[in-house]
Amino acid sequence: MGAAVVLSVAAFVGSASGAGAGGVSGAAAAAGPIKVGAISSLTGPVPFPESSAAAKAVFDQVNATGGINGRKIKYIVADDKADPALAAQAARRLVDQDGVVGMAGSASLLECAVNAAFYKQKGVYAIQGTGVDPVCFNSPNISAVNTGPYLGTTAGLYFASEVLKDTKVCMIFYNIPGFESAVKQSVARWTAITGKELTYFDMSLGLADDPTPQIVKAKEKGCQAIVHNGLEAHAIVWGKALKAQGLTVHEIALTSAYTDKVAKELAQAGAEGIYANSEFEPYLSSSPALKDWRALMKKARVPQTSFAEGGYLAATFFVQALRTINGPITRKSVAAALLRLKPIKHPMVGSPYSFGRGSAHNPNRASKFVQVQNGRWVVVTPKWLVLPTA
Repeated sequence: MGAAVVLSVAAFVGSASGAGAGGVSGAAAAAGPIKVGAISSLTGPVPFPESSAAAKAVFDQVNATGGINGRKIKYIVADDKADPALAAQAARRLVDQDGVVGMAGSASLLECAVNAAFYKQKGVYAIQGTGVDPVCFNSPNISAVNTGPYLGTTAGLYFASEVLKDTKVCMIFYNIPGFESAVKQSVARWTAITGKELTYFDMSLGLADDPTPQIVKAKEKGCQAIVHNGLEAHAIVWGKALKAQGLTVHEIALTSAYTDKVAKELAQAGAEGIYANSEFEPYLSSSPALKDWRALMKKARVPQTSFAEGGYLAATFFVQALRTINGPITRKSVAAALLRLKPIKHPMVGSPYSFGRGSAHNPNRASKFVQVQNGRWVVVTPKWLVLPTA
């Protein structure tokens, strides 16, 4: 790896104000805006609207200070509604009709799986704001900024066995179609790192199921820690179900459970104690690393969530790549800029962001863990937990 680069949107503003604030040149005006796309689940069963909204805030701020060499960024966001047909149609419209030079800040349950092959065929590269499906981390044309659910799962298991020192670690996951193989690879990665095996592993839980039967089974197995992949609503159900069964274990969830609502509802139910991993600097903390992000989200009226952190970072890194281009900004030059991008160190992320020419990308290998205490999330690992290489 090359030398890391420390950056922030504020730094971009400073560098942009000298080059572009004096007005748009004739050449820049003739070239038109730089079109950047995103495909997100803005509506549907699992919406992620904050990611692309945060990315737009970054691009708007860059535009307000002169753009990229006098050219404004036109950000075009499509809603896939978690529908694969809509995701495919959106990609073809953005790439073939709108002529986007790249993608930044997308967040969807399935967009990567649907469109990765098309992006490769068309030479389109994407910085995903929130990568979810396995292909987001296994494509030469996509590099997500978040840790993702698979490394996040390994991090949760590692936190249980190596930080909390639990010897009987269990895992109960909701069975999401297309995710099973990647989840099992996450467990295998933990075993390769630690040499340990799960005491109990269950992936039979449906998204609408009551987890009580699995919790009873975990109790019989003597589980000391249970790692699960519940979303916000699931995490609340889990906390209450564990309390109802009188099972005192370390409950560890993925980033999707790290919300203010989970903390408040579990506190009201007397079911606190859940841990969650934060893929970025914990957004509910008062960390100075969040200063630029928080100010921009407040100004743009974007809800401050982990998803908004992902979109902000994706757009920030995309702009960094754009600023390295000498000459016309085209799909081809953007691709080249991303592929030669030096690893970027940012205070909101525990490991440098990179793209490069690999066949797969998952540069964010770091987490911080938070726990619900007295009705709010508290950071329990102030230092980044960076997964060792197996």
